[in-house]
Amino acid sequence: MSNPLFDALFAPLAGRPEPLLILPSGETIGGDAFLRMVARLAHVFREAGVRPGDRIAAQVAKSPQALAAYGAALAAGAVFVPLNTAYRAGELGHFLGDAEPRLVLCDGAFAAALAPLAARHGAALLTLNADGSGDLADRAAAAPDRIDPAPRGPGDLAAILYTSGTTGRSKGAMLTQENLHSNAAALAKIWRFTAADVLLHALPIYHTHGLFVATNVALLSGAAMIFLPGFDAAEVMRLMPQATAMMGVPTFYTRLLDEPALTRDATAHMRLFVSGSAPLLAETHAAFAARTRHVILERYGMTETGMNTSNPYDGERRAGTVGFPLPGVDVRIVAEGAEVRSGQIGGIEVRGPNVFAGYWRMPDKTAEEMTADGFFRTGDLGRFDADGYLHIVGRQKDLVITGGLNVYPKEVELLLDALPGVRESAVIGLPHPDLGEAVFAVLAAEATLDAEAALAAIRDSLARFKQPKAAVVVEALPRNAMGKVQKAELRARYAGWFAGA
Repeated sequence: MSNPLFDALFAPLAGRPEPLLILPSGETIGGDAFLRMVARLAHVFREAGVRPGDRIAAQVAKSPQALAAYGAALAAGAVFVPLNTAYRAGELGHFLGDAEPRLVLCDGAFAAALAPLAARHGAALLTLNADGSGDLADRAAAAPDRIDPAPRGPGDLAAILYTSGTTGRSKGAMLTQENLHSNAAALAKIWRFTAADVLLHALPIYHTHGLFVATNVALLSGAAMIFLPGFDAAEVMRLMPQATAMMGVPTFYTRLLDEPALTRDATAHMRLFVSGSAPLLAETHAAFAARTRHVILERYGMTETGMNTSNPYDGERRAGTVGFPLPGVDVRIVAEGAEVRSGQIGGIEVRGPNVFAGYWRMPDKTAEEMTADGFFRTGDLGRFDADGYLHIVGRQKDLVITGGLNVYPKEVELLLDALPGVRESAVIGLPHPDLGEAVFAVLAAEATLDAEAALAAIRDSLARFKQPKAAVVVEALPRNAMGKVQKAELRARYAGWFAGA
């Protein structure tokens, strides 16, 4: 029995002297050297008692060794559980209690705080610091540098990724070997990745975008990666001449647009810029194209499914859309229990080999989110246009129902975003004594912007029930680590706005 994901991503590195990772210092790590690192760590995991199916939780800074820990977990047949580095000890209790890992990896600076927590949940604790040092490295130094990976099947779990948990309990999405392998293969093909590519990698690797999209695609295609610890616009511009492709979140592109060094000449050698994890403003899309002659390729995915759709590599990359379903992936729009025609808005449902196996230890929640014919209810609202491009309208939980009428925030936000002085907007529903919910706008702009004047400027473009009843101006909208606007936080912040209405 093979180990499909390890065999596809890591085994081909054997004997490869060419660089796999290019570090900011200029140091490189060849493919074979990296595979040996993976093998040593896998032996340490086995010595620590990790058996196939056990979980390994990792809350560590991005580094070559942290990436190798992912490969080592696969080699050991374990289930990799990457955790956001922003979580504190109090928050980690939920994840360790839920996943019940056999082993926890953490930065040495937090080991003292986490050791009692790991022990309480029956997990061993090893340290891995940002520079690669720590208990894990010490034990790996004497370990063999080759390993026979544990046998696993396509349906076996490879990872558990916890949802962001912005509403309610954070859930563990169970991702199988086939989920991750099939998605990487589809993306590598449609985005034309080959061994000649060098991917500029500035994303975190505790998230599906940085780990299971960027990294898996590069590994599967034999590409190299410029492996940055995080995003710094000036550093990205310095290293871009060595790259052919970049994947990022919208914030990356807005910050690059602030760099005078971002010019047509500076990006002439690049073949692809990809954006995801949060909506890309049409303004950013247009500004980037005007500066560089590169049209950003936007795609759509989520923790539970990996990537679902993508704008085309060849053909129009349409601003404000996330393109077409990936090969082998079915996407439909459903309203009131029935699939709707092109142009109509409804819930986005997805079916395909990329769709997760369910929520860890939450069978009832899994059943609630899956349809009888195998589609996953994403919770996103969208529509297909006449040309088949998918438009994301918003989250179903963000839908505003005012006086019994539906308001889709995206429609209002597009008008507000186009106003002079408005950097971006977030439209939410707030409790209202008469309407149930009232439409409310939060505008990221200079303090001098007149909120009432902004609302007046869009009044003639919207039916009256869609018009925001009030607005506030803020310096910036709250976002999570991947750049998504946190509307739940805004609803909580302004919950009492209409209390006296």
